[in-house]
Amino acid sequence: MWGGRFFESNAAIMQAINASIDIDKRMYAQDIKGSMAHARMLASQGIISADDAEAICQGLAQIKNEIEAGQFNFSQELEDIHMNVEARLKALIGEPAGRLHTARSRNDQVATDFRLWLRDQIDYTIGQISKLITALLDKADQHAEDVMPGYTHLQPAQPVTFGHHLMAYVEMLDRDMERLQDARKRLNRSPLGSAAMAGTGFDIDREATAQALGFSGPTRNSMDGVSDRDFALEFLAAGSICLIHLSRLAEELVIWSTPSIGFVTMSDKFSTGSSIMPQKRNPDAAELIRAKPGRLLGAFQTLAVVMKGLPMTYAKDMQEDKEITFSAADALDLSIAAMTGMVEDLTAHPDAMRAACQKGHLTATDLADWLVRELGMPFRDAHHVTGRVVVVADQKGCPIWDLSLADLQAVEPGITAEIFDVLSIDASVASRKSFGGTAPHRVRQAIAATRQRLARTS
Repeated sequence: MWGGRFFESNAAIMQAINASIDIDKRMYAQDIKGSMAHARMLASQGIISADDAEAICQGLAQIKNEIEAGQFNFSQELEDIHMNVEARLKALIGEPAGRLHTARSRNDQVATDFRLWLRDQIDYTIGQISKLITALLDKADQHAEDVMPGYTHLQPAQPVTFGHHLMAYVEMLDRDMERLQDARKRLNRSPLGSAAMAGTGFDIDREATAQALGFSGPTRNSMDGVSDRDFALEFLAAGSICLIHLSRLAEELVIWSTPSIGFVTMSDKFSTGSSIMPQKRNPDAAELIRAKPGRLLGAFQTLAVVMKGLPMTYAKDMQEDKEITFSAADALDLSIAAMTGMVEDLTAHPDAMRAACQKGHLTATDLADWLVRELGMPFRDAHHVTGRVVVVADQKGCPIWDLSLADLQAVEPGITAEIFDVLSIDASVASRKSFGGTAPHRVRQAIAATRQRLARTS
C-alpha cells in the first residue's frame, strides 16, 4: 500500500508489532459501512463515476457476506481491516477498487470505524443495563414491604425495606445509562473527510457521509478529527463507574448469601461448589463481577497514558486503543448479563431479614425524633437521652422497644406510652415517607416512575 517509497520488506518482528488485523477485524461491518458511504458520496460529487461506486458497493457487500460466513481469509501482511478489505475488493472488482481511497486516509477511516463500533456498543450496553434495571425493579416490587436492617459502616443503622435497598442500585444504574447516553452524543460526529490530518482538496461532502452513517454531523476540525480518542476514554470511564456499582451489589450478594446472615440464596445457575468441601455453595459469579472493575479501570488508565503526551495529530500509539476498549466492553457486557441472571434467579428470605432487625436498636433514631416532636426537646439533647436508653437496653439484653415504660421514664420522665407507637420496626419503616424514603408506598412510587422512564427511552 505504501511500497513506492520503500525498497525492502519489513522485518518479521516489525510486521508482528505493526499488524492489528487480529484485533480490528472486529470492526469489519463498520469499516464496510463507512466505505460504502464514502464511495456513494464520491460519486455524488462527481469525483468517481457512478458505475465505479456501484461496483465498489457491490464488492463491499460481497466481502461482508464472506466475513460473516467465515469464508474470508484475513492476512497479517495487510496489517489491518482496512487494507484486508481493500485488497479483497481489488481482487473482486479490479481497478475501481483503487478509487475508493480517494479523499480519505486510514487516519480518518479508523477514527470513523471506531466511533461507529463504539456507538453500536454503547447502544447495546444501554440495552443490557435496562434489562438489569428491570430485573431489579421486579425484585424490588416483590419485596417493597419486607423489612431488613439498613447499615452504615456495616453496622446496624435503621430499618429499611429490601425493595428500597434494591432501588438504590436502580438509581446507580440509571445514572450509568445517562452517562453512556451523554457520551454517545459527543461521540456522534463523523471524522470521515478529515483525511490524513489537514482535510482534502477534493470537493467532498462531509455532511452527506455524516448523515448516511447516522452521525449528527462532521467533526469541526480535521486535526482533532483524526487524533481524538476522548470518546473511547468517556466510554471506559462510564463503564468503570458502572462496574463499580455492580461490584458493590456483588459484594452485598456475597455477604447476604453467607449462611450466618442468610438474607438471600443464589440459584444453582450462578453458584459453584468446592472440590473438597461437599457442603460449600460459593457465590463465584458475584465474586468475579466484584473483580471486574479492575479491567475497566486498567483500560481507562492505559488509554489515558497512551494519549497523554501525544503531539498532534495521529500517531501509531493510538493503535493500542481498540484492543483494550474491545476487551473492556466484553467484560462490562458479561458482568451486566451475569448480574441480571443472578438478580432474576435470586431468592430472598424476608424472615431472616426481619429477624436481623431485632439486633442493633434500629429504631433509636425514631425515639430521638419522638422526643423532639412530642416533648419539644432539642435534637442534640434527644440524641443524648436516646443514647442512655440504648445503654439500659444493652444492660437488660433486649432491643429498646422491649423496655418497659418505667425503664424509659427512668431515663426521661416525659416519655409516655405513646412512644411504643413509633418504636416498632414496621412503624419506623412506614414513617420514612419523605420523597426517596423507604416507606413501602414511596418504594412503589419509585418503581413506577422508573418503569415509565425506561418505557420512554426504550
